[in-house]
Amino acid sequence: METSVRARVRAGDPDAFGSLFDDYARVVYNHAFRLTGDWSAAEDILSLTFLEAWRLRTSVDPDGGSLRPWLLGIATNTARNVRRAARRHEAAVGRLPREGVFPDFAEELAGRIDDADRLARVRAALSRLRRPEREVVALCVWSGLDYAAAAQALAVPVGTVRSRLSRARKKLRRFAGAEIPSENGNSSRGRGQGDGDRVPAVRTARKETRR
Repeated sequence: METSVRARVRAGDPDAFGSLFDDYARVVYNHAFRLTGDWSAAEDILSLTFLEAWRLRTSVDPDGGSLRPWLLGIATNTARNVRRAARRHEAAVGRLPREGVFPDFAEELAGRIDDADRLARVRAALSRLRRPEREVVALCVWSGLDYAAAAQALAVPVGTVRSRLSRARKKLRRFAGAEIPSENGNSSRGRGQGDGDRVPAVRTARKETRR
């Protein structure tokens, strides 16, 4: 991304933010889904990420390259907050008296994903990782960031990213007995976008940043 665009984002130019949304909405959404495994939560995180990016726009350095690591870092923090809020909500609901059984829509959601069985197996393995390890897998393997960009997104040293990813790979091989599928459904060495990726109707986030 050109330096002038970074400067325009920093200055709060609505057109620059609109272009930022158009360029990176899919990337942020896919990253959010990889972290949560939930389409609806990913849509919420996408909207919240760009609203937070608008709030934090003055923190953007006018000099530099792509704003992708910056956005993915915001999305990662947003996902953490959404998960904490969800846990609090579930705890509150769990204290309410149960009046009936509600249907589980997990199978319907899984049906939207190519090779659902394989993804489910890997997600089960991912759930056994520590949160920092899951985050580096999502950033480096599925979102395709290099070590330096992932370190920027997470605000940690490059060496920390390397060690977390190394531990995560070893654990996943032990837990899942398979390579981590990339975004294009191949081995973890691939970096393409999968055919099953969705582009949600979240134009409201873009509208909010234009106000």
